[in-house]
Amino acid sequence: MDPSKTYPSTVCHVVAMPYPGRGHINSMLSLCKLLALKRPQHILITFVVTEEWLGFIGSDPKPANFRFATVPNVIPSELGRAKDWVAFVEAVSTKMEAPFEELLDRLEPPVTAIVADTYLVWVVGVGNRRNIPVASLWPMPATVFSVFHHFDLVVQHGHFPIEVSERGDELVDYIPGVPATRIVDLPTFMYGNGQEVLDVTLECLSSLSKAQYLLFASVHEFEAEVIDSLKAELPFPVYSIGPAIPYFALQKNSFLTDGHNGVNYFRWLDSQPTGSVLYVSLGSFLSVSSAQMNEIAGGLQDSGVRYLWVSREETDRLGNGGGGGGDMGLVVPWCDQLKVLCHSSVGGFWTHCGWNSTLEAAFAGVPMLTFPIFWDQIPNSKRIVEDWKVGWRVKKDVGFENLVTRGEISELVKRFMDQKSNEGNEMRKRAKEVQETCRGAIAEGGSSETNLEAFIKDISKGHDH
Repeated sequence: MDPSKTYPSTVCHVVAMPYPGRGHINSMLSLCKLLALKRPQHILITFVVTEEWLGFIGSDPKPANFRFATVPNVIPSELGRAKDWVAFVEAVSTKMEAPFEELLDRLEPPVTAIVADTYLVWVVGVGNRRNIPVASLWPMPATVFSVFHHFDLVVQHGHFPIEVSERGDELVDYIPGVPATRIVDLPTFMYGNGQEVLDVTLECLSSLSKAQYLLFASVHEFEAEVIDSLKAELPFPVYSIGPAIPYFALQKNSFLTDGHNGVNYFRWLDSQPTGSVLYVSLGSFLSVSSAQMNEIAGGLQDSGVRYLWVSREETDRLGNGGGGGGDMGLVVPWCDQLKVLCHSSVGGFWTHCGWNSTLEAAFAGVPMLTFPIFWDQIPNSKRIVEDWKVGWRVKKDVGFENLVTRGEISELVKRFMDQKSNEGNEMRKRAKEVQETCRGAIAEGGSSETNLEAFIKDISKGHDH
């Protein structure tokens, strides 16, 4: 899109402000590209990222009515945020607001609405000062939102702070719409770590009361009771519009193309038997220990199961710089995850249980081996294993320090990928049922498609649409 081009004042100009982290940006990107595709003549998206993030995603294919704008980096290297998480969270809370406001002053045409990540606490205030409606996008399950929203109940019941080794099996059964859940299966703030992130989260949710809309990157049918309960409680429209994943890019005539090199992994997948490959991705942010990585690599190799492993930092150690892994494995630094999960040769997904990854596996109908590390990944693992029954846990206990050995991993992977086992076939059948629910939501007349249309209608009032 030509930045110098002028747009009619009748256009609905949506400014998107994601939190500068991979999972947050991915779900916001998917939502905004979907909005742009829904109304190519009447919606203009300005997607705001830090200068560093523009370097990562600026060349990605995008619709004609979608453009990027930048604010300065919040810390010298955002990819170092895992090394100083507290400083990063603090910088995002304090250093982005002023440049974002300055950007709003320069943007043409006038801004109709702001869609911002809930974790950006200052955006609602900016919108209110300028009389611009703000839609807050919560990039995790609605269930996790409700736990934080009703945090006072958690404190009242003496469940925070808590020593999980002694009381982890106690049930939290008092949060409206949320089924009874063991403490150990709630986000990791429940047991001692993550205090800084908890403080920011609670602050963000309290500022949310002044927003105009809340968007859930979830599917209504996956969390109907909790979403309906929140709709009844919150003072503004609540829309579940998930999965906020790039499913629209799977269509052959999509504006997205195979714009990345490294197509060799698709060639490799094409040559593997149906359902035989375990796809492994442990997320882009928090990583497992070096010792655990060695056990995983050894266990995969010993299992004799075919695997495709995406790992930015481990390719040299695991294989020969992006192709190795032995005859049965391929290790690459990046891949198009959703396309890989939808490939016929992929029969399982070893995942850290980030919400985007969980929804992509649901959309693809692929069973999961869960390896959660932090925050909402813990309840997502519980959902996969206990609620949907489409996966198994790699670790019985949550925590960084519990090493799963090479031998345990090898046996688990062999059993999980065995296409002849009754247990596995039942799990695969259930994964297809979850897939049908997910795809039904985005089909014409489905819950997410209907909600997206209603949201567009809301923000387009007074604009041609």
